[in-house]
Order: sequence, then C-alpha cells, then structure tokens
Amino acid sequence: MSFNVLIVDDSAAMRAVIKKIVSISGFKMTHCFEAGNGLEALGQLKCNWVDVIISDINMPEMNGLELLKALQQDPLYETIPVIVVSTEGSRERIEEAQRMGARGFIKKPFLPEEIRHVLHDVIGVGNDGEYQSDQGNADECDF
Repeated sequence: MSFNVLIVDDSAAMRAVIKKIVSISGFKMTHCFEAGNGLEALGQLKCNWVDVIISDINMPEMNGLELLKALQQDPLYETIPVIVVSTEGSRERIEEAQRMGARGFIKKPFLPEEIRHVLHDVIGVGNDGEYQSDQGNADECDF
C-alpha cells in the first residue's frame, strides 16, 4: 500500500528535505504535494486527496495550529492525520498541537527512521507498510 502525503512548510528547502527523508525512510509514498502555509494546504486539499499531512507550526498567513483548527472544522478533512514537525519541542507546544488535533509530533532535526515510525504509527500500518487490520484472505471476501 502506498500513500499520498502533503508537506506544509514555508521553507521550500525544508519541504524538499522532509520529502527526501520520507522517501529514504522506506515509507511508501505515491504522491507528495507541497504547500507553503496553511492556506495553500487547504487549496491543495481541494484538488488532491491525501492520507497524511506533515506540517510545520510557524508559517505566515496561516500557521500550523490554525491549519489544524481549520481541518477540525471541516467534516471532509477532520479525519486526515496530521503530524507536526517543528523546532519548537516544548511539552506545552506538543500538548497544544495534540489538543488541536495533531496525531504526531516530531522535533527538528529528525532521523529517517523516526519519521517513518511516526508515519506508520499515525496511519496504522506495520513495518511492512501494510495496514495492521489487513490480515484476512482476499479470497474469502463475498463482494
């Protein structure tokens, strides 16, 4: 199984780094979309389905916490898991992001294994990249 990812960061260089790290981590990614802030991210979501969002906190126009709030207010987007990636790793900031709906938090800088582990955990897949509940036999389906 492969996933669509949206990376939201105001730094194009950081978006490229995150995309590269996700790729080399072994996480199975079909498409990687990018946005420079929360408003651009919402625009990307209008045009593209994503399975997970990786977002910075500090961005102009609409920051990561404001993006989380906007996602939680939209029934179409509220179930998309969001992982916050930030240099701000205080307990208060992590708890604030979680209260706003973040499912994971990664402090910059990070290792490829760390991001793959959090992505798998948040999406609910095992080390093989397959959903943990996908243990049944496809031949047994009755549809």
